[in-house]
Amino acid sequence: MLRKLSTGFFGLLLLTLIVTPAQAQWAIGGSYEIRNEEPKSGFGARIENTVKLPVPLVNLGFRGYFSYFSEENSVDPQNLQGSYSQEIKNYDFGVSVLGKVELGLVKPYVGVGLGSSTTDLSYSDFENLQTEPQGDSKSQFAYHGLIGGEVSLIPALHPFIEYRFTDYSGDLSFENAQNQVQQSLKESNGRLIFGLMLRF
Repeated sequence: MLRKLSTGFFGLLLLTLIVTPAQAQWAIGGSYEIRNEEPKSGFGARIENTVKLPVPLVNLGFRGYFSYFSEENSVDPQNLQGSYSQEIKNYDFGVSVLGKVELGLVKPYVGVGLGSSTTDLSYSDFENLQTEPQGDSKSQFAYHGLIGGEVSLIPALHPFIEYRFTDYSGDLSFENAQNQVQQSLKESNGRLIFGLMLRF
């Protein structure tokens, strides 16, 4: 079911990108993102295609996005001598379908989408450890809902704010050298996104 849904979703996005009507508008953007899971802050990029509908003030949007989060810290394991550095990197990407309303300078929107999230856990700078923890990488299928708004103060540059809630395919846990849970990925998280879109 998920495979059929994701195939249809990507097919719809690809068809829209290929068959682009004259009323469509392209945009690219960047963002700073804050979420309630480690790593807590990161950056994102997006490309968007907005199609004007026959319905007044209502537009349909298609978006592809990519986000990157990274954090490094020093770890002192309990009941062990020594220490090491731990780095967590998270990459996620996906596509969204958006419903937009034009209300003068303010343009609110809502959307849903599918994507994938990959988390890499790596270690370095080992000191006085008998057993060194091994890095690992795990991926999750994800789907999300979002709500946000743009402000068109300048014709081409539109600042925006957005909240995206993401639900993952399952809970993933990483183990350290003592087979204890070192880092656990939640089944869902929310993030607040601030950014700027360039429309052309």
